[in-house]
Amino acid sequence: MGFLDRKVKDLYQYTPELTAPEDLDSFWNRTLEQAGQVTVPAKRQLISTPMRGVQAYQVTYQGYADTPVNGSFLVPSLWNEERFPCVIQLHGYTGSSLLPEHYAPWLLAGIAVFAIDIRGQAGGTGDLLPQETGMAKGWITKGIDDKDTCYYKAISVDCLRAIDWVAEQPEVDTARIGVAGGSQGGGLAMLMSALSDKLAFAIADIPNMCHMDWGIFNSTGSLTEAADYVSRFPDKWEAVTKTLSYFDNMNLAHRIRIPILVSVSLKDTVCMPETVFAAYNRITSEKQLHIYPFRGHSTGDKHLRKILEFTLAQCDTGKDNS
Repeated sequence: MGFLDRKVKDLYQYTPELTAPEDLDSFWNRTLEQAGQVTVPAKRQLISTPMRGVQAYQVTYQGYADTPVNGSFLVPSLWNEERFPCVIQLHGYTGSSLLPEHYAPWLLAGIAVFAIDIRGQAGGTGDLLPQETGMAKGWITKGIDDKDTCYYKAISVDCLRAIDWVAEQPEVDTARIGVAGGSQGGGLAMLMSALSDKLAFAIADIPNMCHMDWGIFNSTGSLTEAADYVSRFPDKWEAVTKTLSYFDNMNLAHRIRIPILVSVSLKDTVCMPETVFAAYNRITSEKQLHIYPFRGHSTGDKHLRKILEFTLAQCDTGKDNS
């Protein structure tokens, strides 16, 4: 057996000890109850796009801590259907939702898209989350001393409310709602698949937010901000790692009950394969994994077809059951 085969075999057997706190379930049950609303306060306005056969809307809805979250809702009206499947798109760390034209492949496949700007980052969403202490550069150490004040809770609730908003739209088939993203977006997509009861499928590409106690020592990505924070405040180590444990997909993977596609790149130093497999190996629902042995923090252009094929297969199943 060669090196690559041994590496992959070992990764499939990698199940590090969980770091879940005793009140993990009660925390999320309480958070979900608080986040849930019959109607999400929002407004949407028609905007122009050079794409033909697409209705594009600028959407602003109420996120966590009364923060207005912005996004684009795109409907492939060229298909002339009454209701469409819809995928909520979550971008990578420091990124944005990009222009509507970026989602043309999804729209041409007959899938509506709701792409949101994660709070505080490079898109159109600000951040009204209160801040009582200092933080390292970036966003993830904001309020990181406590699970109820941290940035991860805020963006998690923002994403849950995005799902709720999509489920309220008359153009959307509520039996065919999915969530997709890469890196930070992949981590949030996996988290949403564990928490929301309104999703039919999920796509978590090279996901972050997995095995974070290990990642804080090894990742070259956003967790370097947490490492910087605890290097300045060593007495905060236990508080920081406990906070992260509530949002660690490794600890929540057992809650996933929907089909999920995951990708991993074996030379990735941001979302390292050990972290991805630590979560993936604990998923018990229908799942598929695409491994890219020689890529870094990316999957390559050909992966898009695999995503679309997976999505359409799930949408066909959902349509049969709706």
